[in-house]
Amino acid sequence: MHQLEAAREAGRGLARRTLDAVGEGIITTDVDGRIDYVNSAAEAIIGCRRDMAVGRVLTELVSLVDEADRRPLGDPVARCLQEGARIDLGRRSLLIALASGEEHSIELSASPIRTSGPGYQGAVILLHDVSEIRGLARQMSYQASHDPLTGLANRREFERRLEDVAAGARSGSATHVLCYLDLDRFKVVNDSCGHIAGDNLLRELAGLIRGQVRDSDLVARIGGDEFGMLLVGCPLEKARQIADDVCSAIRDYRFVWRDRIFTVGVSIGLVEMGHEIGTIEELLGAADSACYVAKQKGRGRVHVYSARDEAVARQRGEILWLQRIQKALKEDDFELFLQPIVSVTGRVDTGPAYEVLLRLRGDDNAIITPADFMQAAERYHLMPNVDRWVLQATFSAIGSGSLKLPDRRSCTINLSGQTLGDPQFLDYVVDCLDRSGVTPDQICFEVRESSVIDNLSHAARFIAVLHGMGCQFALDDFGSGLGAFSNLRSLAMDYLKIDGSIIRGLGEDHMNEAMVTAMINLARTMDIRVIAEHVENESVFEVVRQMGVDFAQGFAVGRPEPLTTH
Repeated sequence: MHQLEAAREAGRGLARRTLDAVGEGIITTDVDGRIDYVNSAAEAIIGCRRDMAVGRVLTELVSLVDEADRRPLGDPVARCLQEGARIDLGRRSLLIALASGEEHSIELSASPIRTSGPGYQGAVILLHDVSEIRGLARQMSYQASHDPLTGLANRREFERRLEDVAAGARSGSATHVLCYLDLDRFKVVNDSCGHIAGDNLLRELAGLIRGQVRDSDLVARIGGDEFGMLLVGCPLEKARQIADDVCSAIRDYRFVWRDRIFTVGVSIGLVEMGHEIGTIEELLGAADSACYVAKQKGRGRVHVYSARDEAVARQRGEILWLQRIQKALKEDDFELFLQPIVSVTGRVDTGPAYEVLLRLRGDDNAIITPADFMQAAERYHLMPNVDRWVLQATFSAIGSGSLKLPDRRSCTINLSGQTLGDPQFLDYVVDCLDRSGVTPDQICFEVRESSVIDNLSHAARFIAVLHGMGCQFALDDFGSGLGAFSNLRSLAMDYLKIDGSIIRGLGEDHMNEAMVTAMINLARTMDIRVIAEHVENESVFEVVRQMGVDFAQGFAVGRPEPLTTH
């Protein structure tokens, strides 16, 4: 008997040591729900030693609540023993140790331990601490829905919330107001003091705006210097008062930067969201139109949308273009054109062979250039969608063979500043490369210097990742901004496209020739090849050839032609 009891005790000891080695928390109870065993992992979670926990019920040691609203979740052990079934708490369970107040995000299940007969001898509770996983999930969710500079909601989150609120407004349950804010004189600070000052100003103004609204309202950064406010359950009169308070607060604010003092302002457009409201795009368009009217009336003021504002926007053509662009994206009304890029010496066997250009086919079959519709696309934040269309269409053309690139040559694709600032676009490009069969060395992305600097954090990662995969990059319109030389050093570029306004004057303006010479010399020191844009005649072509430019593009080389004729 002694040997049998000793063997049983040894078995129990081995079982306890085994359970202590398990990473999951394990607690067992008797038939009354009183704890009779706690392993080491469970001790850490409930904040109580084994000897202090034995004989007590779980809810005497911890509080179990919903992580979102702190709603009590009851006693899962009592339910388990009463119902004779496994009880699982929801995915949002939070365990609070009563002794220390320490909180753990957990997954918990309680299962009955059956006897050899029909009854139960107790329950076993499994605890899985998921605090780190949920913390990372919350962090990722926050990053996906918030602007990293200001901490406000980003445009994507703002539009999602706007859609939810609009659905309620359509059912007539409440009145809400959408506000579109556009800063006045922000560009003065950004241009005269630089982007670091501009970023600081945006952060401070974001806090200022947030301080004027109610806790139930949503404030978002929806563009470079544009903000949105969603005033939930707010009558129009109250919304007007809040918007006026925002205007006054920003008007009275003084931004100090290195002993310089700046005043800024804001123009605000309001749209009441009642029963008869359109799409989210139409709502934002209406609020933007009202904001435009506020600016036209002298800036620094609030304007409530009315049907007459629509006529003002239509005079500018942007609402009409907005609809045309959306239709073109949906129905593939855009077309790709190609313009040749040639080696000036004729000896270069690598580099871009064509620039991919976007055109829109009009109702009368006329070809419409981006100069006519790009402003509307940028104003209504459609450029990421347009650039995705161009990328997909180009990759498809290369993959199908309708766009034939010479060996070791590439084509250039333009990217807007909005697209460079889109954190999802990099994954989209990588996915397109994987699915299309296009090799990275066939693609050269053209980016403007100003676009890169305005979206530096996203742009730097975008360029670094795709450059590492084998894609090439060209800095477009180089020389058009004062910061060109200082910024080039920090950008991993393969090609430099000299601004067309400088190239056009070659042969007639000695200052332009001196600038081009300096740019070529700078590029040579950085192992960057140079492309001259807008080479419109043979005399300019000859000048850039003698100056040592590597590639030329313009009417003297070849006009843009439809991809379908390629």
